[in-house]
Amino acid sequence: MNEPSTFQTALANEAATAQLMADLALLLSAGDVITLTGDLGAGKTAAARALIRYLAQDDELEVPSPTFTLAQTYDMSPFPVLHADLYRVNDPDELEEIGLSPLPDGTVALIEWPERAPDMLPPDRIDIALSHRPSLGSGARAAEITGFGKLAGKVERLAALRRFLELAGSLDVKRQRMPGDASTRSYARLIKGDQSTILMNSPRRPDGPALYDGKSYSEAVHLAEDVKPFVAIANGLRERGYSAPAIHHADLEDGFLITEDFGRDLFIEGTPPKPIVERYQIAVDMLAALHQEQLPDILPLAPHLDYTVPPFDDNAMMIEVGLMPEWYLPDKGVTLTSNMQADFLLIWQDLFAKVADAPRTWMLRDFHSPNLIWLAHRKDIGRVGLLDFQDAVMGPAAYDLVSLLQDARIDIPESVEIAMLARYAKERKAADAGFEPAAFVQQYAIMSAQRNTRLLGTFARLNRRDGKPQYLKHQPRVWTYLNRALAHPALETFREWSIAHIPPPAP
Repeated sequence: MNEPSTFQTALANEAATAQLMADLALLLSAGDVITLTGDLGAGKTAAARALIRYLAQDDELEVPSPTFTLAQTYDMSPFPVLHADLYRVNDPDELEEIGLSPLPDGTVALIEWPERAPDMLPPDRIDIALSHRPSLGSGARAAEITGFGKLAGKVERLAALRRFLELAGSLDVKRQRMPGDASTRSYARLIKGDQSTILMNSPRRPDGPALYDGKSYSEAVHLAEDVKPFVAIANGLRERGYSAPAIHHADLEDGFLITEDFGRDLFIEGTPPKPIVERYQIAVDMLAALHQEQLPDILPLAPHLDYTVPPFDDNAMMIEVGLMPEWYLPDKGVTLTSNMQADFLLIWQDLFAKVADAPRTWMLRDFHSPNLIWLAHRKDIGRVGLLDFQDAVMGPAAYDLVSLLQDARIDIPESVEIAMLARYAKERKAADAGFEPAAFVQQYAIMSAQRNTRLLGTFARLNRRDGKPQYLKHQPRVWTYLNRALAHPALETFREWSIAHIPPPAP
């Protein structure tokens, strides 16, 4: 049983309360329970309101006290929030009648006056005890935050985050929620006057089951375990003139960063979103320039500390495509025989052999629309703002071009893809007479098949294992991209295997 973890903080006013609750929100997950205790007027509802408004990204959202309704639910992303007030509860049986016993799954619960129904409280929860501090001002409060059970660790992390922000001089600035991704990372915009920076919360990746020769999936495929790869790659990119965010403050051990804010000017537009072709052209030029450089696999990180960029080796690529039979095919009711599984492995071994001699470069791995920001005030390829490259490996240059031109989240017309691929080849050939476009196109097709096979399995896993069904909507698009790749003669054998064994996703 985890020992409770507690820390205390002074809250000078409602703005300070809002900052504390925004910091807590950065660490929350679906299912977390937060209890709010204190006397009448201690600020429990104000604290709950601040957290709800932060998650809603709406400072004016109407969040009434649920004293009379007892409970109010807010349907928000990434999880719904239940705000309950138990002050008028006289009989625990009432909780079942209003849907509070048991608490709904997948919901963050904010519960005022929890002492009115102590038996309903889960062992894993965070309690925020608020009290008046008139000596510090009429609106001043003190907050004692205690984590119980499995949530003790989140309270410890909240305390570490608050210390980091204080040392960085950012404890009293306004927070603005930013959308996250499929990872454990979360982000907030820190706003002070007309200046803003980005706060990244990047906890160490928890080790999963050792299913791959004694390694977890993330370790086997070389996903970043902590924030250090981001810092090393960001510094390496900036030193070579590429637009990665400047890092203003860093806690490498706890995984907190404050970085340059590139803004919100994207490479896509419209509804449904489509690529802004002129910006994609510059992104292609940026990749061509990067891939012409001789890039090291060891980068300085801190004094007396280096970071080694891991290789995107055959084992990692095989484990990734293995997500197809592991997660996607079972969803389609397909069970492979041992012979079918052996054929799958042999086909991919042959394909990986075809890219074994491809020059290795910094393969940023997620070089696609969500991670590209247009920096109009910069020049040439410096206008491509780069984000989310902590999983970078030494791999084939073709992979990042596939990421860009076969974006899993938006439709890239085939005509645009072909034009951009030709632009890239022309740039590379102009810089290096030894560049072979036909060989590169084959590498592009193979890495497309590898990436899109992996994505079909990844999105199935995010749905079934992680409870994130929203990623299933991308599977039909990924299927289209995969079939574009399978048209290449080098993929004929895998195309035949796919026709025989891989059903298409639901439209």
